[in-house]
Formats: sequence, C-alpha cells, structure tokens
Amino acid sequence: MTAKDHTRRLDVDPASEAAAADFCDDVRLQRMLDFESALARAEARCGLFPQATADAISSVCRVELFDRRALARDAEKAGNLAIPLVKQLTRLVEDKDPMSSRFVHWGATSQDAIDTGMILQLRDALASIDEDLHTLCGLLADLTEKYRDTLMPGRTWLQHAVPITFGLKLAGWLDACLRHRERLSELKPRVLTLQFGGAAGTLAFLANDGDAVTEALAAELRLSMPDIAWHTCRDRIAEAGAWCAVLTGSLGKMARDLSLTSQTEVGETAEAASGGSSTMPQKRNPVAAAAVLGVAIRMPGLVSTLLTAMVQEHERGLGGWQAEWATLPEIWVLTAGALRKMIAALRELEVYVEEMSRNLNANGGLIMAEAVSAALAPKLGRSEAHSLVEAASQRAAAEGKHLCTILECTPTAMQHLTHEQLDDIFKPSNYLGSAQQMISRVLNKYREQE
Repeated sequence: MTAKDHTRRLDVDPASEAAAADFCDDVRLQRMLDFESALARAEARCGLFPQATADAISSVCRVELFDRRALARDAEKAGNLAIPLVKQLTRLVEDKDPMSSRFVHWGATSQDAIDTGMILQLRDALASIDEDLHTLCGLLADLTEKYRDTLMPGRTWLQHAVPITFGLKLAGWLDACLRHRERLSELKPRVLTLQFGGAAGTLAFLANDGDAVTEALAAELRLSMPDIAWHTCRDRIAEAGAWCAVLTGSLGKMARDLSLTSQTEVGETAEAASGGSSTMPQKRNPVAAAAVLGVAIRMPGLVSTLLTAMVQEHERGLGGWQAEWATLPEIWVLTAGALRKMIAALRELEVYVEEMSRNLNANGGLIMAEAVSAALAPKLGRSEAHSLVEAASQRAAAEGKHLCTILECTPTAMQHLTHEQLDDIFKPSNYLGSAQQMISRVLNKYREQE
C-alpha cells in the first residue's frame, strides 16, 4: 500500500477503472478487515470467547476508521500491511472494550489476513469478469449467426487459402471464449479458498479448536475450506493469473484478426469508434484492437512473475509471496480492461460484406485451386491432380488470366470435367466443407451454456 490521493490518473484506461476499483487500497484493507471480523465471529461461534467480544471487534472493522497514511508508512518497516493493520485494529477495539482487544487476530498470522483478503478481492473481480465474458459470448453468438453465410477469403500465412465465411471465423473466437468460461467455472472452487494456518500452518495456537474454527471461518466468508494451509503452495494464485493470460491471448487473437481485416488494402471490417492521427487527417486507426494487443503482449511477462514466485521457501516465502502483491492485481485489471475493450469494439463493429466478396474474387479464381484439385483427384490421383492445377495456377498468374480460363484450355483437365462442372467448382459457396456444421455445433454449445 502506498500513500496517495484518489484522483484519476490520465494514463489509466477507462475500460480498466471498474476492475481497478476491486483492487484499490481501501478495498484491499476492507477485505483484510472482513477476514478479521469473520475470524472473531467464527471463534465466538466455537466458544473461544463471548459473542460480545466478536461484536466489539467486528464493529470497528471498517476501513474509514483507520489511518491509511500511517498504515502505508508502518507497512514499509513491518514488511507487510497486516502487522500495522492489526495494531491499529487492536487499539480501536481497546478504546471500546479493553478486554475484547486481547482477542484480535486470535490464532492467525499476517499471511492469513493478506491472502484471504486477496482471495475476497478476487471473488469480486471474478464475478465482474464472468459477467463481461458472458456478454462477449453473447455478442459473438449474435455476430456468428448473422454472418454465418457471408463468404470471405480464408487466409494462411497471410495469403489466400480457400473460401470460408466470416461466421466461421467468429465461431472460432466464440468457441475459445466458451472454453474460458468453462475453465473459470472449474477454477473458482479451487481458487476461492480460505487461507488460515497460523504461524507455520499448524494452527497450534488454537490447540484442538483449529479445524472447528477453520470450518466456521470458511462458512462466514463463503469460501472453500482448505484441507491444509497453503502459505507457500501458490498454485491457486498462479492458476488465476494463468487463466487471465490464456483469456487475453484469445482476445489478442481477435484483435489481431480485426486489425488485419481493417487494413486499407483489405477493408473488410472497421471499428466504429476508430482513432485518428495527430498529423494525417485520413487515418482511421483500430484503437481498441491496439489496446487489447498491448495487454496480450504484456501478459506473459506478468504471469511469469507468478510462476516464478511459486518456488517458495519452507513454510513462509521470502520475496516470492511479496512479488504477487502488485502483480496479481495488475493482471486482473489489464484483463478486465482488454475484455471490455473487445466488447465495445464488437458492439459497433462495421462489417463490409462487399469488400469480403471483392477480396474473395480478387486473384482470378486462384483461391479455388484446391477445389479443382479435389475434383480431379479421384480421376487422376491426388499427386497428379495437384501438379496439374499447380501448373495451371502458375500460368494464370503469369498471364494475368482467370484460372478457370486456363483450365478450360487444359485438355487433361477437360477430359474429366465438363464446363458446367467447372463453373460449379468455381463457386466459393460450393467449397465450404463442414463449415456450417461446425458453426452450428459452437452455437449449440453456447445455447447449452446459457
């Protein structure tokens, strides 16, 4: 925690502000206080002290009662925020009920408060990001259905390959996002888990009451009960960060495709709220795509910090645990911002169907070369058919003629194909394979999740 004012920074992306609120200093403190309050209530339920003591402790677990500047100053000396927080909490309780102040933070350690507070912050962030991911999936499903028959060039190695539909491309994005939702549902019970182990993970301070208090505390906070304290077993934190990295990788793929299809020479899509240039009046830049790509590029480095921090010492880590404190919030804020940027871009995405069609037919039928080869393969064999069409394609490119025209002058090809068959082969809609079935499966999966 650092002492700072709460004015809005100019370099903060507005799309990230809502997520940043989940990880601001006051929320961080309040979630740690929520742990302390719940601990007191749980221990009172287990008979360790009277309910009045728990009430006295809980009544002052409110962030506005604390001197945040003093906390920031004292945390630097103490090595973590929990130590000065517990001291201030104890003084506040003592002012109301000196006897109750003896039981503040009873049996817990600093890491219990810090880790559980972070998990409570993550729970808020997970709920928000899950809602946004649900929104993104809905947008992608609508766009997939709308453009499932819209023909465009498929591209491999940035070159024309065979025809696809824009709906198929969108369905691929949707399919990935549906898997991210599945992963999120699976990781929640693992990640949203109480941290409570005391000094070295044994809860020895609580004698025989450790299990009972842990169970009651998990119930108070609505978190999963751990089988064992996880002070230096950081796979939960790393998994949460890795999920963000995989999601932003998929968002980056979408942004890359959108930026490529919005190039001047391609002109198949455009962001409705495109950005301009400080010097070139004609520019229409894909600003949302740029922001998402920026996050996707940064994310692997941030997550590598969490993975490196997993290698911790004995029962309490030195340095690795501390490295998580700023890294995990940054990961979640960036992920939430990228997700909202993509939602905004797709909500008003401009799709130019005519340009997709123009690009599809821009290379004189060469995009249908595989279709011709597939039609001839049963008669000539795959290798010979491929060689024949390859030679015809090279000739068409060299002479600036349509591939169909070249093939009509190729006796070997015309021995096995009629002019009518050749015309049908050169209709892109006839060479989409299982595209429609694939789209339907993805859309059906989306509807099942809904």
